[in-house]
Amino acid sequence: MTDAARAADTPEKRPAALLGVEHSALGRRWVERTSDDRLSMTLAQRLGVSEIVARILSARGISAETAEEFLNPTLRTAMPAPNAFTDMERAAQRLGDAITHGERIVVFGDYDVDGATSSAVLHRAVKGAGGDIGIYIPDRLSEGYGPNPAAMRKLAEEGTNLVVTVDCGTTAFEALEAAAGAGLDVIVVDHHEAETKLPRALAVVNPKRIDGGTPDEAHLAAVGLTFILAAATYRALRSKGWFEDRDEPDLLGLLDIVALGTVCDMVPLTGINRAFVHQGLKILSRRANPGLSALADAAGVDESPGTYHLGFVFGPRINAGGRVGESSLGATLLSTNDPAEASTLARRLDALNRERQMIEAEILEDAMRRAEALVAARDPAALVIAGENWHPGVIGIVASRLKDAFNRPTCVVALNDGAGTGSGRSVAGVDLGQTVIAARQSGLLTKGGGHMMAAGFSLDAEKLEDFSHFLEKRIAQQMTASGFYPTQTIDGHLKVAAATAELIDLIASIGPFGTANPEPRFALAGVRLQFADIVGENHVKCRLEDDSRGRLDGICFRSVGTPLGELLLHRSRPTLHIAGKLRLNTWQGRSTPQIIIDDAALA
Repeated sequence: MTDAARAADTPEKRPAALLGVEHSALGRRWVERTSDDRLSMTLAQRLGVSEIVARILSARGISAETAEEFLNPTLRTAMPAPNAFTDMERAAQRLGDAITHGERIVVFGDYDVDGATSSAVLHRAVKGAGGDIGIYIPDRLSEGYGPNPAAMRKLAEEGTNLVVTVDCGTTAFEALEAAAGAGLDVIVVDHHEAETKLPRALAVVNPKRIDGGTPDEAHLAAVGLTFILAAATYRALRSKGWFEDRDEPDLLGLLDIVALGTVCDMVPLTGINRAFVHQGLKILSRRANPGLSALADAAGVDESPGTYHLGFVFGPRINAGGRVGESSLGATLLSTNDPAEASTLARRLDALNRERQMIEAEILEDAMRRAEALVAARDPAALVIAGENWHPGVIGIVASRLKDAFNRPTCVVALNDGAGTGSGRSVAGVDLGQTVIAARQSGLLTKGGGHMMAAGFSLDAEKLEDFSHFLEKRIAQQMTASGFYPTQTIDGHLKVAAATAELIDLIASIGPFGTANPEPRFALAGVRLQFADIVGENHVKCRLEDDSRGRLDGICFRSVGTPLGELLLHRSRPTLHIAGKLRLNTWQGRSTPQIIIDDAALA
């Protein structure tokens, strides 16, 4: 535990440890998510749901007044008015004019899933309205994140009139100055942290700007903002009579793409975000988008996709192009209407994802050794781990793995020729994006930005040590203020026999799950492992039983070689408390309950 966490972590501040677990295999204290018994009873009676569903809703702060909308979210009630966002109406009018006047439009997107989905949504919306639009995704290695002056000048030379940046642009001061100098109009659609100063642009649609919108809307992914811009643009086109002699496309058909970007960018699944994903999953099940349909086939998904598939099956494949291949592949896949092209692109992305996994495994092993040595030496509040010639396309994933393993914000830096490209992931209660912006403003970074849970940056290698000290000091202060300590939150504990398919179906009614509405996690108390073995490259499969005479299969992903995996595989087969999420495992047409193991502790 860091000095900051230790200072803030006093017994009187701690909730009671569930099942007495103060220090699990992952170094976490287990705490039960608290619920209001009276509210739970009210919800059960008013909604006609089971007691366990009502208790989970209560623990998530869902009131009797908001429960119906939570369980059945709709865009009609959740969609914010476009004029709630500064510059949204101005952007929609300019985009509408460009469509009606036949101007050349280019959407300039980030190379991650949010950027690819945002690019595809705007491309499909403009194309559907009869506009002329192309997509530009910068190369991660040669161009880096966001707009750059050379790309802006190139687009102007090619005859582009209007550029719409999506999931980037808020801090691209130099690039947008170059765009204005080249005669380009630029609309910025972004959700990353903003400064007092904004770039030179026709419109900056970003709810993180000081005058940008209400707190609820500040949590939108870029793809959600882009969808709202598309809706506002269609409204502007209707006012011009544009659709009087042509069919108006149904923008709701784009919600499968919106759901993908929203889940993968890990924004809170509340309010409009929850409605986007809830409705988007319905669209996704129709397999109407050729790219998503081909991606499901390439990944072997033969069931109706849920948020798990979006986050852990589709998302990594869309990301793979930007990480280790061609940055534009994901956006192109989601934009195409040609099934043959979609199939080719999906297979290519699937292959690149396998390549990404191999590169990631090598770097993760090296980074893990360095992190362990650093923690053993001085136990810093945040980790900054750097390596020469690491592939910058996977450092974000590696940072996420280290953050999970060491329970603290982590930045991973790929060093090449005296320069570093970094990516960071944070823990709840620590705003990494603002910390990185502060480091850039202090002259420690050449580029840098992000949001609370993730950030990206560039620096000169000679300033790496100074940046590390700056980050550690700032984050230690935040941890002290927030009272941070590593926890594993549990929604309740069960007997093995209670982990049934019926219970899993009941839990599914509270979905979609994601940030701010986590999938319920349960503890199984005092279980014994009938067997445990390694499957695949680094997963542990096991079977659990307890005195209820129930039996339950379990799987613990990427755990071989970790303290958690070692505990599950221990030859003595000790009695354990197990924490995890209940899912149905479907194999050859048969579905059986299974627990996805997240943590464990000696009973």
